[in-house]
Amino acid sequence: MIAVYNENWIKDKNQIAVSTSAFISDRLGVIEQELGNVDENISSYKGEHLLPDVQAAASMYMAQSSETNAQILALNTQLSMARYVRNYLTNTTSKNQLLPANSGIESPGIEQQIANYNTTQLRRNDLVANSSEKNPLVVDMDQSLENMRHAIVTSIDNHITTLNTQLRSLQQIERQTTARIAANPTQGKYLLSVERQQKVKESLYLFLLQKREENELSQAFTAYNTRVITPPTGSMVPTSPVKKNIALVAFALGILIPVVIIFIRENMNTKVRGRKDLESLSVPFVGEIPLAEGGKKRSAQAPKEIIIRQGKRDIVNEAFRVLRTNLEFILDAKEDKGRASVTLVTSFNPGSGKTFLTMNTAATFALKGKRVLVMDGDLRHGSASAYLDKSAKGLSDYLGKREHEADSLILASPDYPHLHLLPSGTIPPNPTELLAEPRLKELVERLRSRYDYIFIDCPPIDIVADTQIIEKLADRTIFVVRAGLLERDMLPELQRNYDEKRFKNMAIVLNGTEGGGKRYGYRYGYRYGYKYGYGSKSYYSN
Repeated sequence: MIAVYNENWIKDKNQIAVSTSAFISDRLGVIEQELGNVDENISSYKGEHLLPDVQAAASMYMAQSSETNAQILALNTQLSMARYVRNYLTNTTSKNQLLPANSGIESPGIEQQIANYNTTQLRRNDLVANSSEKNPLVVDMDQSLENMRHAIVTSIDNHITTLNTQLRSLQQIERQTTARIAANPTQGKYLLSVERQQKVKESLYLFLLQKREENELSQAFTAYNTRVITPPTGSMVPTSPVKKNIALVAFALGILIPVVIIFIRENMNTKVRGRKDLESLSVPFVGEIPLAEGGKKRSAQAPKEIIIRQGKRDIVNEAFRVLRTNLEFILDAKEDKGRASVTLVTSFNPGSGKTFLTMNTAATFALKGKRVLVMDGDLRHGSASAYLDKSAKGLSDYLGKREHEADSLILASPDYPHLHLLPSGTIPPNPTELLAEPRLKELVERLRSRYDYIFIDCPPIDIVADTQIIEKLADRTIFVVRAGLLERDMLPELQRNYDEKRFKNMAIVLNGTEGGGKRYGYRYGYRYGYKYGYGSKSYYSN
């Protein structure tokens, strides 16, 4: 209550001070505007009359007038000397006489002409002294001297014209300078009057500023007319809740909860996460391909394309080049001269990225100038065929004896001159029986002599028997493990396949690892089983 009483008393006490402050603020606004107008007038007048300072301008004009007068005097002197020399040249009594040298004409050309004339005149006089004026040489020299006199007169006339022009210009400048000197006192009187107004308004402005500060101080330091003799006791800090304890608990929970969530997620994650999960296997490891384009899923209608390009240096392209180098080491080590190396690509799971890896790996070899053929061995799905033309006839038509020439079925890539694709062709009702045909073995053996590398994109193992049939024709097997897709409890089965040598020269490629710069997600679905009608050229697998 005492505090409220004191506040109300201070408001009543300061009411006059508040009114005074409002009055001073209004006057300051008016004077500030008037002071700005005066400053603008002074600035405009000085800018219009080119007067940064009246005294300095007067001194400058006087100095300029003195300098101009000196230049006019010098020009008049040169003009008089030039006229004297011209009169001397045109006077008949000065014929055969030497011209005055160093006459004061400031023209190097005229001085040089006079020097040449005097030299020729001396030679002529010497020649006359030894002969007569009728001497042919003397006559010729007289003619030359006459021409030289005419040339000197012409040069002096031009010089006189130039001097007259300069003299008129300086006289004009002198008249302007004299006019400015005459106007300087009037300009100084006007500026003095305006500057006096400026100083008066500045003084008034500073006075009002000082009064406003004094008024503010009187408002701030007005003493209360009452006071508390014995202040109340007790702490102003609340006894509950204790903010420090709450902050510590919140900090501990903020650290503990993410740790627990990460720990639970990692322990519940049964998928292959990265290279470290494969270290227990003795299967050769040939490469790791990171995700690209943020690892986003591609729709079934999205166009498929090879991402390997000549000259690109992103992390995915470099990963495929590392894979190519490792494959060259293991492929070329066992390669027979003149026969292509046949490599089978498979996996446990659909969606592991076998086709994506097959096409891009083949493209890396094609960029080196190697002749590469990709055979789409997945007659049920035709994933590799979608990169060029999924509707084209291909391997199934050849094996089913609907096409007799396999060479006409091979498609060339428009972007990679050395890369060719044998598509899967029409989806057959009996793909397993077709792959068991002897025509497939004959076709592979015939194509070995035409290419450096042959890659066969096969379905996943343990789903259909197609891969086991094609494996008999291959030299080695690349097994694709997709990070985040393959269960870790399938790794012992992968090791068992390697130990039992179910697939020739098996090696592992880890696909879809996290942490790539430009990452690429790839997934496609298999649906196996049969659902087709009689006479149909294709079927839908479940």
